[in-house]
Amino acid sequence: MELLRGEVRLLVWVTAAVVLLTLIFFFVVPFFIDYYRKWKIMKPIPAVGPNYPLVGDAMLLKPTSEAFFKQIAVFSEVFRKRHLIKIWIGPIPFLILYHANTVEPILSTSKHMDKSFAYKFLHPWLGLGLLTSTGDKWRSRRKMFTPSFHFAILAEFVEVMNEQSKILVEKLSSHVGKGSFNCFMKITLCALDIICETAMGRKIYAQSNSDSEYVKAIYEMSDLVHRRQKMPWLWPDFIFSHLHVGKRHDKNLKILHSFTDQTIIERAQELKNAKANDEQDNNNNKNSGEEVKRAKKRCAFLDMLLEATDEEGNTLSHKDIREEVDTFMFEGHDTTAAALNWSLFLLGSHPEIQEKVHKELDDTFGQSDRPVTMDDMKKLRYLEAVIKESLRLYPSVPFFARTITEDCTIRGYTIPKGVNVIILPFALHRDPKYFPEPEEFKPERFLPENASGRNPYAYIPFSAGLRNCIGQRFALMEEKVVLSAILRNFTVKASQNREDLILLGELILRPKDGIWIELQKRQPNSSI
Repeated sequence: MELLRGEVRLLVWVTAAVVLLTLIFFFVVPFFIDYYRKWKIMKPIPAVGPNYPLVGDAMLLKPTSEAFFKQIAVFSEVFRKRHLIKIWIGPIPFLILYHANTVEPILSTSKHMDKSFAYKFLHPWLGLGLLTSTGDKWRSRRKMFTPSFHFAILAEFVEVMNEQSKILVEKLSSHVGKGSFNCFMKITLCALDIICETAMGRKIYAQSNSDSEYVKAIYEMSDLVHRRQKMPWLWPDFIFSHLHVGKRHDKNLKILHSFTDQTIIERAQELKNAKANDEQDNNNNKNSGEEVKRAKKRCAFLDMLLEATDEEGNTLSHKDIREEVDTFMFEGHDTTAAALNWSLFLLGSHPEIQEKVHKELDDTFGQSDRPVTMDDMKKLRYLEAVIKESLRLYPSVPFFARTITEDCTIRGYTIPKGVNVIILPFALHRDPKYFPEPEEFKPERFLPENASGRNPYAYIPFSAGLRNCIGQRFALMEEKVVLSAILRNFTVKASQNREDLILLGELILRPKDGIWIELQKRQPNSSI
């Protein structure tokens, strides 16, 4: 009996050893081989730190958002003449690009379209929607959604933008002549109201209810995701889920998904009821020989998703719809809100440029307080240049990343497959080769006659290439409508100096202490 037990113990130990060796052979060994291969190939590329084995430069990186972003910006300036730099976060290499001629080989091809490893931490929230998906799924979704951003369809949303801008002007009016105040959240809530109504067909009255759980969850979720992206010790799910930050993440995730789920169910039922009523009315009209014309109702992005089919004719599942709605809710308000705030800050810091915008608005609208139309927006060329110059200095998305899907060469350096590439628009847009006096605010750079011939990869606030932002026309429309509403009513004065701003380069570029301005009521000068 004792001999039998000994044989059983030996068998258990042998089995465990075989399993362990198998795991080492199939997982650990390939990992170290791949790690060493990348380390050896990338050795000639300028590095920002000592790159300790396995840990990399993770201990070198600053922990806070403001310090980390400043650190990356300094790296790009120190190494500007070298065109690219590498940084290792744990055992994963990242290549940082901030020149048009190094960005172009990545964005101009269909080869390197996969999003970086860092985007996986958005998956619990956004799933595999248009922002995070790859391959055939991304191509199918992009093809499906592109018609929804046609000029004629976007025109239907101008009414919503005007309505919410009017509410914002009323909120801002309470601050006229009362000194400095932080306008950042007021403008952000306006952008959130606009995207909710246009994307989901639902009013959430964020401007009147800034304490809503949904509003708070969006901002805390963004902070938690960014924190996890740059801290390797938070990457494993089993560790993250047991920490306080992981529990906060899951709580916010539940709030966000519950809101979206409820909206999808309610909207689907509304469309079903509307369709049934239309069919009943049509039958009644046929019987009576009468024809009834219905007023055209705005179609939200969610409505299109509920009725969409893929290339095989399959309808989207509830999960498919939720991940796209969540994606558009996140990407469609925070980025635009940041652009609006930065534009106001820069106009408030440059009264001579603001005066030119006021003149353009007065020439377009005169004494009228009518809403903005699509025709009006075509005339606001200088305001558009202001928005674009603001996005040059303060791009809403300060960096984005891709994965190299096959070995390639950039500026003579071999970049191995699997390396993550970080593109840094904040530094790219400050290249003096394309933007002389890069720190100066000069909207004239973006007037058509001055922008002609510029390298298209020198300015990419909406990314570039096949994976450029599908909603960029929507964003520019919204920014024109909201800014024109504010500037037709007020003169803006910035209460901060640019050099005193502390930038938070998280998922979105925002100032740590908000945007502080003063407002004075104004009257249009034009007599038209």
